[in-house]
Amino acid sequence: MAPSRPEDGTPEPPLWEQWAEQRRQLPTGERLQKVLAATGWGSRRVCEDLIAAGRVTVNGELAELGRRVDAEHDLIEVDGAPVGVKPGLVYYLLNKPSGVVTTAKDTHGRKTVVDLVPNEPRVFPVGRLDVETEGLLLLTNDGDLAHRITHPSHGVEKEYLVHVRGRVTPGELRRLRDGVDLDDGRTAPAAASQPSPGVLRLTIHEGRNRQVRRMCDAIGHPVLRLVRTRVGPITDRNLRPSDWRELSTAERRALTEAVADPARRYDRPT
Repeated sequence: MAPSRPEDGTPEPPLWEQWAEQRRQLPTGERLQKVLAATGWGSRRVCEDLIAAGRVTVNGELAELGRRVDAEHDLIEVDGAPVGVKPGLVYYLLNKPSGVVTTAKDTHGRKTVVDLVPNEPRVFPVGRLDVETEGLLLLTNDGDLAHRITHPSHGVEKEYLVHVRGRVTPGELRRLRDGVDLDDGRTAPAAASQPSPGVLRLTIHEGRNRQVRRMCDAIGHPVLRLVRTRVGPITDRNLRPSDWRELSTAERRALTEAVADPARRYDRPT
């Protein structure tokens, strides 16, 4: 029997060519639940439950069980937050000392935070600490996650231990909590306490230039020393000044959850 012909009269390709073309059209890459499990979202069963619950998208489309992904090119999100799955992504936590500049390169030849971590792969600081400020700073080459951490719409908290001149009164603490009028507008409400006289614990979720220093100036208590102790869920009391370490898988997941869309969060699968 002669092979069937398309309407235009051209011969139908041999079966082996048709099968090869079908194989080329099949999805390639790794299964989505395997990729998610490798980034710390739990066992493959837990990740299958995430997908089934409608919490995972690939390139903006709701993912289905069995979906295969290309970690190099596909954008994978959980609850609207990007999951860093591309090969070569790194996440460092640095305890920045005073006198080091938060930039990749300084025109005045001063030491930068990038000088304190490995040269390769190239990373950049997530947000900024001024040169006198000490404490925890994230550095990464994951631009999607960095953007979400620094963007004020996601409300990622930054906690500081602030040594100020003089003892802060209850009324002045209330001003910090309610919002302080600065030259670029009123600050958002902050968590503020005074564990000991002249030492404040201040938590904000904005990222204005020198914000904590300006807030303390506004209530009449200039900053003597400023140390960032937490970025979102990430903290480390044992990391010494100038030292760095890589984030754990659990910490990377916690950061992703911290910048997720609250409206899209569901109860975690059990």
